[in-house]
Amino acid sequence: MDAPGPALAADGSWYRQPVLWLAIALLIAVVAGCVSMIVLGARHADEPVPVAGDPVFKVPTARPAAAKEGTAR
Repeated sequence: MDAPGPALAADGSWYRQPVLWLAIALLIAVVAGCVSMIVLGARHADEPVPVAGDPVFKVPTARPAAAKEGTAR
């Protein structure tokens, strides 16, 4: 009698590998999560922050007057 192991190993088609299907499912889940985060970010944009002073590379160089009066952490 032949052992069942070599017969199964001979038919090692790519679509019979469970690790490959797990990797494909994980890739699809990650891409779907990224797309959903992009859509949620586009739908729920943050309100603009008040800027005082001239920005350098779009970063403000000074704090607004209301923020200076707040408590320091």
